Amino acid sequence: MDEQKTSTGIDENVEGLLCYIAGWFTGLIFLLVEKKSQFVKFHALQSLITFIVLMIIIIPLSFIPAVGWIISMFVGLLMFVLWIVLMIKAYQGEWFKLPLIGDFAEKKAKSS
Repeated sequence: MDEQKTSTGIDENVEGLLCYIAGWFTGLIFLLVEKKSQFVKFHALQSLITFIVLMIIIIPLSFIPAVGWIISMFVGLLMFVLWIVLMIKAYQGEWFKLPLIGDFAEKKAKSS
């Protein structure tokens, strides 16, 4: 893979991985900081949207005894697996798109 530098001077694949490292928080940071790389903007947006949506699902469920707790544990497990997979795919330089969110993130990243 031909490594390209971002506007911050970091390799695209490394910065793409960093978009996911702290979930939506680092997604937001790199969305605001990165000015050049569509690849990084895509991963930043996908991270931001994915992890905010999953948190919005988990928080109310955690207040529902028994069933809500069980469902929130499964959503938490899904969040953990997605976190690992998305970091690996970004580091490998892939435009790995999640359903719906990935299409939206790609469209926005390429339009800016």
